[in-house]
Amino acid sequence: MTLPHKPLKSSIIEKIIFPIGDLLFKTEVSKQLAIQRSYNHLNAAQLEQLQLDKLKAVLIHATGSCKAYASFKQEGVKDTEEWLKKFPVITKRKLAREVEDYLSVDFDKKKLIVYETSGSSGIRSKVYVDKKEQSVFRAILLNWWEWNGYYLGKPLLQTGISPKRGLLKGIKDFLLSTVYVNAFGIAEEDVVKKLKKIKGKKGAYLFGYASSIYIIAKIAKKYRFNIHFDLAMSQGDKLFDHYSREIESAFQTRVVEDYGCNEGIMIGQKKDLPYFYIYTPSVYLEILDENGNELPDGEMGRVVVTKLDGFAMPLIRYDTGDLAVKLKKENYPDKRDLAFPLLEKVIGRNTDIIKTPDGKSLIVHTFTGIFEFYPEIIQFQVIQNELERISIRYIASPGFSDEILLKIEHDFRQRTKSTMGILWERTDEIPASKSGKPQIIINNLISNTLSNISS
Repeated sequence: MTLPHKPLKSSIIEKIIFPIGDLLFKTEVSKQLAIQRSYNHLNAAQLEQLQLDKLKAVLIHATGSCKAYASFKQEGVKDTEEWLKKFPVITKRKLAREVEDYLSVDFDKKKLIVYETSGSSGIRSKVYVDKKEQSVFRAILLNWWEWNGYYLGKPLLQTGISPKRGLLKGIKDFLLSTVYVNAFGIAEEDVVKKLKKIKGKKGAYLFGYASSIYIIAKIAKKYRFNIHFDLAMSQGDKLFDHYSREIESAFQTRVVEDYGCNEGIMIGQKKDLPYFYIYTPSVYLEILDENGNELPDGEMGRVVVTKLDGFAMPLIRYDTGDLAVKLKKENYPDKRDLAFPLLEKVIGRNTDIIKTPDGKSLIVHTFTGIFEFYPEIIQFQVIQNELERISIRYIASPGFSDEILLKIEHDFRQRTKSTMGILWERTDEIPASKSGKPQIIINNLISNTLSNISS
């Protein structure tokens, strides 16, 4: 794989700033970045063997040093994947309740770094990592950025959840030519100010939560900013089709997205294809049905992952709460930039699904694909408390009339062939989820079922 040319400033940052940072903070990002880059050149067979070797190492370590996995220890393992299937699937609720049992006795808990899950599923849990593991997933992200032509030091408009930059982060932003926007509670005047700072800078990139860069795109259009980004890179929440179109038209660019978890699990990245490259050196990904059985490629199921770089707190067969589809091997493009296997699409969370009385599943895109044609509705949220009907909260624009609801309901019936009832609820505000991200579907039926199963 040939990567874009690296600017001189980026080379200086990598050769001087990185080593100094690793020395000061006792990290190893420089070393790990070199390792991650080496994986880009492996073929499919080499990647598969690397994944199995790392999986075996994690299973041996976990069963020998973690209380939660001790009973699954085996000697003389011949088939690592079959061994893996003997481990139970871990739910977020179980992890939150028994976190101490998943810590390795080989590590000092006091020296570990705590990561908290977003809580968007309603359950918050802690995951512990050491500095090496933290360096690994930072290096993976940098490697993914490089896949798409971004190197540190290129101008970057970034959104995030660390508004208080402080001295160190301020220096980092200056050295890396980064303009930072607070993703929680985005203020229009702040965005305008930051867009003015990035305007005119050649080779600039846009990076952040999908919903936040979508809002920035809408503000840019409102104020008629003529800004071009070489690429927009999305992370963190769902990149809806209408998000992509708005970002692409506002900034004359293309949008790619990555897929990972707050638990420090780096799953995949888009590059040259409309699919995710599954990052097998760092994760073993299974798609399972509701009974824990593996599904064939092409079918939608639960995303269950094993982290291959996590030794302080191994996560084996961890249920992310997401739903996704692997691409069928026969549908792989003849030409692709990398040899990693492909994930066709990420549907969303299992609670992002509406169930109909006749057994159909309606995903978020079912609704966004309808509402995007009705500008009279500024924002909406679908709630299911019972199987026979849904409630739809909505915020109306000045041009709204009740006739719009009848048209939307007609479109819904036409597309879904569903007769389930719809209760409309007009409101002035739709609050964000606990994670701060927008939640289009709230399925209390599924949430209650999952709580009973995992309690």
